[in-house]
Amino acid sequence: MSILARVSAQPSGAHPVAVGGIRDRLCDAAAAVITSEGWARVTMARLADEVGVSRQTVYNEIGTKNDLAEAIVLRELDRFLAGVVRSFDENPTDLVQAIRDSARRVLKYAQNNALLHAVVSATHGADTELLPLLTTHAESLLVAAKMVVGERLAGYQIDLPEDRLEASIDMVVRLVLSHVMQPSGDPATTGEDIAWVAARVLG
Repeated sequence: MSILARVSAQPSGAHPVAVGGIRDRLCDAAAAVITSEGWARVTMARLADEVGVSRQTVYNEIGTKNDLAEAIVLRELDRFLAGVVRSFDENPTDLVQAIRDSARRVLKYAQNNALLHAVVSATHGADTELLPLLTTHAESLLVAAKMVVGERLAGYQIDLPEDRLEASIDMVVRLVLSHVMQPSGDPATTGEDIAWVAARVLG
């Protein structure tokens, strides 16, 4: 099951995030067009041709172009969060190491992600029509990321009141995301820095 399948913050009427088959192929085709030509060149008719289905099938599987943007963003987030879950699972007794590995994995994935690079370039005016991929569901993405981290932290002994723990999770998630959008160093070094900050905040 998709990590994001449990997130209730999706807008009403949204299509499911994780389904295999045609939906994934349509998202793959859209991502390929975005990275090579830009969001403005993505059309339902083109996706239908790329995948070899009818336009009606595209609408049935995806919905509108805004729904497509949401599906692509949430699918990428699901892949990012899979690395976070794996890092915590591999470090069940060492919280700082789990955070270090999580940050490193996320940043390394982002470093080699052509779709993310295309989205980031939109924030600098390269393709303003791609901005919905970042802004339309930004709050839902943040909620999903914090939910996953919060669930993993439940297995560790942390001596913080609940409100302070929530604030700490928010801080760490936002810090990682800021480096995803604007890297300042290699993933290993940045992961080490984030772990150092988290260690002091979380005690």
